[in-house]
Amino acid sequence: MRHSWSFSLAAALLAVSAFTQAATQKPVLTVYTYDSFAGEWGPGAKIKLAFEAVCDCELKWVALEDGVAILNRLKLEGAHSKADVALGMDEVMLAAAHDSNLFVPHNVDLQSLTLPGGWQDNTFLPFDYGYFAFVYDSSKLKQPPQSLKELVERNDLKIIYEDPRTSTPGQGLLLWVKQVYGDKAPAAWEQLAKKTVTVTKGWSEAYGMFLKGQSDLVLSYTTSPAYHRLAEDKQQYRAAMFSEGHLRQVEVAAQLKNAPHPELAQRFMQFIVYEHFQNQIPEGNWMYPVTSVKLPEGFNQNETPAQTLQVDTQQIATQRKVWVKEWLQAVSH
Repeated sequence: MRHSWSFSLAAALLAVSAFTQAATQKPVLTVYTYDSFAGEWGPGAKIKLAFEAVCDCELKWVALEDGVAILNRLKLEGAHSKADVALGMDEVMLAAAHDSNLFVPHNVDLQSLTLPGGWQDNTFLPFDYGYFAFVYDSSKLKQPPQSLKELVERNDLKIIYEDPRTSTPGQGLLLWVKQVYGDKAPAAWEQLAKKTVTVTKGWSEAYGMFLKGQSDLVLSYTTSPAYHRLAEDKQQYRAAMFSEGHLRQVEVAAQLKNAPHPELAQRFMQFIVYEHFQNQIPEGNWMYPVTSVKLPEGFNQNETPAQTLQVDTQQIATQRKVWVKEWLQAVSH
């Protein structure tokens, strides 16, 4: 009887413990993003704290290499993905992302957005934007190129950029070269290949190699030098401003159709346009916020492009594979 009584008591205590644990366990909202957003120096940590303070949940970042990697992973996982939200694709990917049929409308009021040119997409919600640029160290490179054509034609420069198959900046350069060179893009890529140190999978690897002195310029953003000025008090990093204009990048988030926690995912989508999220963008992701939150002083000095190049997302959807193949053949010579 003693053994039987003890066993019954232990079983009851285990049941109570399991019930208590289940009752206190918070749901986990899983957000796929890119590594620099979720990493130590990105805005992810502060956004996680701010959202968890109001959601009675846990926010879990899953860091991938880039926006392209995020969509590729979601396509592979399909309906079995654990992701509730994807954050880090860009407007160049909109047609492909829509065609994937993986996402649902965001249901967010867009009136608070101050994004130049406005925003109409009901599925993909912008969370920041910027302009692609080649960044250089002015203490080492005294005569930076003034145009994309000068960058391509000069023989005294070493550059690093990202793979257009795996990264959104790489895709941006693919479109940039295509817009400037048109049918002559393959010849431009061949010239560019002669001064290319390496092509990396993502932005973090490329920028890290540049900071170690492995190239004269790296493909990044016009806002990247602001990080060095404000966070490191280093003044020598600059964005090379090109006379042909610069391609704008709008980064977007979207809720998964098969999100394990759809209500939490919807709350997070709404949270993206709140100031608690947007305030972390300028000095966290070093991009422009999409609402009217105040930019820090010195955030941008003479680095706003005089001309912005536009992208035709439908043309990209139909021609992207052709252009990637064109790039691959040119740089493989």
